[in-house]
Amino acid sequence: MKTEILRLLRESDSFVSGQQLCEQFQVSRTAVWKVIKQLQEEGYQIEAVRNKGYRITGSPDVMTEEELTSLLDTRWAGKHISYFDTTDSTNNQAKAMGDAGAPHGTLVVADRQDAGKGRRGRVWSTPPGGSIAMSILLRPDIEPSKAPMLTLVMAMAVAEGISQTEKLDAGIKWPNDIVLSKKKVCGILTEMSTEITCINHVVIGAGINVNLTEFPEEIAKTATSLRIEKGEVIKRSELIAAIMKRFEYRYEQFMQTEDLSLMQEDYHSILLNREKKVRILSPKEEYDGVALGINEKGELLVRRENGSVEEIFSGEVSVRGIYGYV
Repeated sequence: MKTEILRLLRESDSFVSGQQLCEQFQVSRTAVWKVIKQLQEEGYQIEAVRNKGYRITGSPDVMTEEELTSLLDTRWAGKHISYFDTTDSTNNQAKAMGDAGAPHGTLVVADRQDAGKGRRGRVWSTPPGGSIAMSILLRPDIEPSKAPMLTLVMAMAVAEGISQTEKLDAGIKWPNDIVLSKKKVCGILTEMSTEITCINHVVIGAGINVNLTEFPEEIAKTATSLRIEKGEVIKRSELIAAIMKRFEYRYEQFMQTEDLSLMQEDYHSILLNREKKVRILSPKEEYDGVALGINEKGELLVRRENGSVEEIFSGEVSVRGIYGYV
């Protein structure tokens, strides 16, 4: 009931009468008032006027299961939500839920995580109120070798969600970093559980710097946040809802062809590495080249100095900009 009352208040352009709420949910006025009080205590600004009812006049950066559910406009992405005030890692939680049979599209969100994971085993932690830590559980009927492409699918969704809701020009540094003003604002990590020839589940985690205002010295030159770039506090739940909407669309594109051909052109339009000099760092060698874009499998095409073109798989190498982070 709390989620539905919140949705009704948000969607209404005027007051919603207490009587209407009582009749719709078959509860007493006292029960409705208790829900209104709970919402006010969570930070919603709700005006109550006798003989008119209730209306929302403002909402802060609230992140709760009810808030997320009331904002989501998807068919399956995020329709099952597990929210944590604090957890070790949303990826860990999503993987455990996947092993326990949670449905495709389950979304795990935490206000704070203490042991989040980045690429190559790095720890990524988030303070309360500062970031988005979320992971989505998927059960795609594809070959395991195709699952890494889903990292690029999520990158597209995050960049598009940021651009749409915050009006910021988010770009992608191949394969999994979202960038604003030549600094990293988001990283993405994909993990999967497989049998020999089939996937049990895939978990894609995204960590977004949202309302952080400062960073540790070791990453201050390469990291930024949406708040720093926009100059105002960002409502994280609205951004999550927008990203899930875009992810659902991009995922369904991917599943049509089981590759990135349908989004390749859009990906190239925001790929910051494209036509730029890059340094490829692999276990075998290091070399400079020019990034040409991605192929249908999501591999980065790099033209070496001798004119040959290499297909770079993200699990094997790191890509660095010659003149900075990008």
